[in-house]
Amino acid sequence: MKRLKFVWIFIGLVALIYIGTLTDVRVKNSNNVQYKIYESWKQEYVIKQDKEQNFVNTSNDKVNPVALSEGQGYGLYITARAGAKDWAKQKDFDQLLNYYLAHRDYVGKNHDKKTWLMQWRQYKRQEKWVSEDNSAADGDLFIAYSLHQAAKAWPKQANYYQRLARNIEKDILAYEYNDKNHTLTVGDWVTKGSPYYNLMRTSDVAPEFFETFYKSSNDPRWLTVKNTMLDRMMDLSQAHKTGLVPDFAWVDPDNAAPVKKKVVASENDGDYSSNACRVPMMLATSDDPRAKKVLRKMMNFFHTQDPIVSGYSLSGQPVKQYQSNSFKAPIFYADNLSKKHHRLGQQEIFTKPLTQKNYYDATLTTIAAVDAVVGKAEK
Repeated sequence: MKRLKFVWIFIGLVALIYIGTLTDVRVKNSNNVQYKIYESWKQEYVIKQDKEQNFVNTSNDKVNPVALSEGQGYGLYITARAGAKDWAKQKDFDQLLNYYLAHRDYVGKNHDKKTWLMQWRQYKRQEKWVSEDNSAADGDLFIAYSLHQAAKAWPKQANYYQRLARNIEKDILAYEYNDKNHTLTVGDWVTKGSPYYNLMRTSDVAPEFFETFYKSSNDPRWLTVKNTMLDRMMDLSQAHKTGLVPDFAWVDPDNAAPVKKKVVASENDGDYSSNACRVPMMLATSDDPRAKKVLRKMMNFFHTQDPIVSGYSLSGQPVKQYQSNSFKAPIFYADNLSKKHHRLGQQEIFTKPLTQKNYYDATLTTIAAVDAVVGKAEK
């Protein structure tokens, strides 16, 4: 009997070692995929401006590069997350950060009051660099949140990064906040007299960001922003069986409604299109019941779609016929965090080389890779 008992113990130990080995191999393979995607993205899309500054090229053309505050925010976020995994050096982050610091926006009647928000675009005109005025809230949100991630990755500089983050958070509320609707505007160019003052970009609904900013600043307006913008997302989600939300919506203190086409950027402004495609990613890390409800309804729709294409009307009709990772990667990200076993697009997203010709596809894929391949990101 003792011998039989020892045999079963031995078999159990062998099984545990085998399972542990498989798990270790799986995690290492996943990390290898993540690392390769990050390195490919860095090589293809991060451009050195000078010895102290780097920027993310959003033009898909290295000869005629374009920097956007959105791209810089994504780049800072990706690099901070890579730094937490020891894939990126602090210098990599600081070079991207220095570029942001060199391109802060100005406000006021004479456009002479410097803010901590970033000018939204830089590009070459007749061989000279031009930086365009005005900010974009999506870029500013990611820049601020990335600084909190950097404080975790490189704690010796935590005070510096957190101080910068608080400066940005303060100016977002000063210049990108609608104090009537308690929502964020799309940029500092939208003032109370602007026809776009009641416009909300759905991908700016970032509940985890807002909670982080509240903890950082102790400003209760961040909780108000979180609650109000999630309520408006609930309005949009409940309006259609699909649960899809538009790129942009008109909001008031009690409701939200999709904009018509060509109100802001394109004929798909009122569809689930190139802005709203980020919504699953922005809601996926939140524990707020409203975020979970909006996301669950949307994901139920996507689980009926094969393939997932690059844009839908709010009733669920495809408005584009092609596929792209800028749509699939955020959906995979959310699907992974909800423990659906990567049903939506893992093979298509991560088994192919990272595209060298589409900054948006590549960057959202990289965010999904560094955050969500193994499990929920450590926020």
